[in-house]
Amino acid sequence: MSELNKEVVDLVWGRTSDGGVSASIFRRWTQGFVFSEYEPTALEQFEGGPCAVIAPVQAFLLKNILFNRESSNWRQLPEEEQKTALCSTLSEILESACASLSTGFCIVTWAKGHSPDTGKLTATEPESQVQTQDKPESSKPLQEQQPTYSVAEDLSFERFHSVLHKRTILSASDLREEVLSLYHSWRGCCGVLLFLYSVILTKGIENIRNEIQDPTEPLIDPVHGHGSQSLVNLLVTGHAVSNVWDGDRECSGMKLHGIHKQASVGFLTLMESLRYCKVGTFFKSPKFPIWILGSETHLSVFFTKEMSLVGPESPSEQARRVFQSFDPEDNGFIPESLLEDVMKALDLVSEPEYVSLVKTKLDPENLGVILLGPFLLEFFPDQDSGIPDSFPIYHYNGLKQSNYKEKREAADRSRINAVCCEPNGRVRGGNCFGSGI
Repeated sequence: MSELNKEVVDLVWGRTSDGGVSASIFRRWTQGFVFSEYEPTALEQFEGGPCAVIAPVQAFLLKNILFNRESSNWRQLPEEEQKTALCSTLSEILESACASLSTGFCIVTWAKGHSPDTGKLTATEPESQVQTQDKPESSKPLQEQQPTYSVAEDLSFERFHSVLHKRTILSASDLREEVLSLYHSWRGCCGVLLFLYSVILTKGIENIRNEIQDPTEPLIDPVHGHGSQSLVNLLVTGHAVSNVWDGDRECSGMKLHGIHKQASVGFLTLMESLRYCKVGTFFKSPKFPIWILGSETHLSVFFTKEMSLVGPESPSEQARRVFQSFDPEDNGFIPESLLEDVMKALDLVSEPEYVSLVKTKLDPENLGVILLGPFLLEFFPDQDSGIPDSFPIYHYNGLKQSNYKEKREAADRSRINAVCCEPNGRVRGGNCFGSGI
């Protein structure tokens, strides 16, 4: 294994004592990006683990299909359009991860003559270096590169990392052409890992280590096989930070990095409802109404075509966000001593006499706290969010065994009166959804 390959392995899988991960964990990650037979816009996941890559790709894929495609029937996608949509999505994520255009982009694929269909993966040959001199294995016809468990079972962790090829591409246009030409590689055996390694080398190993809160924590847990939050954030935002709140925070003198700008697709998690973390506005209110959902064991995707969910922030929504920034524990109230600071942050009248009058009105029992609800009603009463009372929502699961044996749809549609927990209709947490799979 080359030194560069070893760095990638250490970053992704950690420094395991025996130099590798268990065969069962590695096998889970050897699938490609495979479209569902029953739902042409849905990617299938065969086993637990790779949802940390598949769900972000699915979210961006849906964004491109729903909002960048002219056809109104988004659930029907011919094979040629599947190819275009998937490759443009992979290119978009790679471009987002690129640290500097001067360093270019990296594509990782099979070294020439070593793709699964050649039958050479189990042969005893000298280990190849990650190189750029030779051409990579070109795309093969789809029937020759369908992902199969027999290939994955024959391919060991060590052997996989010995037959990788890296190519550097200097322009975005060339990147898109190269990604398109490798369509069947992405769909074939280990396509998910080939793409993940491409993102990592495009971003830069050292850049990722500098962004991860704990550099010793691997992107994929070598014991359980699940992806880390840093991995999800890298694919969604281009930055491998470990937290989901807005901006940076300090804790005991240590700076903890969060999300610094509005994401194209969002992220919600059940862990917030359990008060293990706080998801920031940049993830809760993305540019498009598509959210990756984190549960205890799986990542899925929740989405709608209703753009009013992610429209410009209204004054009351801004007030809610500012108020909550002074309430880091999400208690729903602040000490009355902070009321003046909140009013100043919102450019409200903040003369001491007026602030004192507001305190008396909002805290008539003199409890020393200001509740969020009365505060919003006092300054922003009866504001219409512009969100309709009902609209279709969809939930993508991805796990093949969850419904495909019964041939159910991969995206379930339902009508609901409210899409989230907030009274103004905006998405707030990760535990209030419509029906799904």
